[in-house]
Amino acid sequence: MAAPYPTCYLNGELLPLAQARISPLDRGFLFADGVYEVVPVHRGRSFRLREHLKRLDESLAGIRLPNPHTTVEWAAILEQVARAAGGQEMLLYLQVTRGAEHGRNHLFPKVATPTVFAFASEYPLPAIATLERGLRAVTLEDIRWSRCDIKSIALLGNILLRDEAAARGADEALLVRDGLLTEGSSSTVFLCIGGTLVTPPNDHRILPGTTRDAVLDIARDWLPIEVCDVEARVLKNADEVWVASAGRGVLPVTNIDGAPVGEGQPGPLWTEMYHRLQRHLDDIAATPAL
Repeated sequence: MAAPYPTCYLNGELLPLAQARISPLDRGFLFADGVYEVVPVHRGRSFRLREHLKRLDESLAGIRLPNPHTTVEWAAILEQVARAAGGQEMLLYLQVTRGAEHGRNHLFPKVATPTVFAFASEYPLPAIATLERGLRAVTLEDIRWSRCDIKSIALLGNILLRDEAAARGADEALLVRDGLLTEGSSSTVFLCIGGTLVTPPNDHRILPGTTRDAVLDIARDWLPIEVCDVEARVLKNADEVWVASAGRGVLPVTNIDGAPVGEGQPGPLWTEMYHRLQRHLDDIAATPAL
């Protein structure tokens, strides 16, 4: 994410980000006992907010932490953060931890108030060079835990994988577990094979992506879609490979493990998807808010 805006939300109030404080005994700090969401704002409108908040609810249920807010309350909190930031293209980050107790205990505390934190940052628009040349990726063994469907703040595995990719001169790591492609270190993966859009299915190995669902929805009226297990070795036969995420939209991968994908440049299907996604965002912005 880009540099944050100066105002954040913490436990019921807006305040300067530089003044925000949490207890060093917060379980998020000690145990990474919490979950998060990132909601994009495009053209001044939140994108798929309902779906993001549904995934937040599912992540909280996955760690057995009651949701501290209703959907309406979350929407109001994020609206406050967005209004304070004032941007048209932003990322809204929200995080919930189990809160603090007096001491460090692996067991869930009997009494603790969740810590709720949110802030906004500018949306990192892709560089022109990225759109023209695409991303470089490497395949790496998926070393993360077995509940990747929970959007946990425990992201050390993802960070190590992304850093390893960067050390190899790549922009993203494409992860492989038991010979199957799962996802990127911070993205969903799509393959275009013979005109069909292929992506791995949602399960415990993969975070169910809201941008992934948007891409699939947009593709349904013009491309065949196959959601199925994907053997990593199929990557070398793909005509195109894309990655998608809330913070990057949908971008082409043109080189994997030092070998070109297809012609080694962004393909025609990605170009069409990119423009369709932009038109979709324009349509949302033109629709009156409820």
